Amino acid sequence: MSDAKNINKIKLEEVPTGKISRYWLDLVEDGMGLPIRIPLMIAKGNDEGKTVGITAAVHGNELNGIPVIQRLFKEIDPSNLKGTVIGVPIINVPSFLRKKRRFLDGVDLNHIMPGKEDGNVSQVYAWRIVNRLVKHFDYLLDLHTASNGRINSYYIRADMSDETVRKMALLQNAQIIVHNPPSDGTLRGTADELDIPAITLEVGNPNLFQKGMVRDGLTGIHNLLGHLGMTDSEVEEISDETVICKKSFWIYSDVGGLISVHPNVTDLVKKGNLIATVRNIFGDIVKEYFAPENGIVIGKSVSPVNQTGGRILHLGIVK
Repeated sequence: MSDAKNINKIKLEEVPTGKISRYWLDLVEDGMGLPIRIPLMIAKGNDEGKTVGITAAVHGNELNGIPVIQRLFKEIDPSNLKGTVIGVPIINVPSFLRKKRRFLDGVDLNHIMPGKEDGNVSQVYAWRIVNRLVKHFDYLLDLHTASNGRINSYYIRADMSDETVRKMALLQNAQIIVHNPPSDGTLRGTADELDIPAITLEVGNPNLFQKGMVRDGLTGIHNLLGHLGMTDSEVEEISDETVICKKSFWIYSDVGGLISVHPNVTDLVKKGNLIATVRNIFGDIVKEYFAPENGIVIGKSVSPVNQTGGRILHLGIVK
């Protein structure tokens, strides 16, 4: 049984020190007037320090971040912690329960942040996430995965022109880092507007748990906590194998059919390499696609059924 306490606002000054506390934070009410709550785990050290927030499942089908946070809180020793770590295993509770990516009204929560206090269903939910939760953070790590029908490498999106954010990204020792200034509407972008350094961790694939991805994500977070002096964790040396991209973009199809995307994630491709083949329902090749530039495969489509305008692969252009 959970020993979590129901709360309607976070009062960090009242959270016990030297231990891990669990809470259910009231956010909105459903159609029967019952509260929709998000789970919180708060490790508060005996010594004052920064507050690091770690969020997962902004999209309801992005599950890998959940065990990352669960394992982190099993490994943190709050008696030796300086500052506070707030873990939020599920941001988008209604969509998680429905095993869906988008919110109840069909909106992508990570495109409408910071929401509106007096807005529609998704806007109010987003606004309360920001104002009841995110504003307590000094740093934010937002854990995501690929979407349905696609797979990802373990990669980071970060504004590499910001030295604090750059360091946060490098400490993750990810396979790939993409320089990506925060865009409007994302949780990361909203944190940036609040002067909260933030990165997005893309931890693998949707709708499942991947032990290797979970382990890698966990290591990077421990690195950050050690670097900030919040724990005595030994900071792993920053990997020189991480590929840093100055930009990235998706390549889309202009025909429909059954598609095979040939490179694997993290493969390096050269301009002109064959990257995908589309066949019609009779098995005839109707189109081949070639890499428009040299780059690295960050993510790709794995669904054979591909409509005109469908995604082929996410290509990173190496710095």
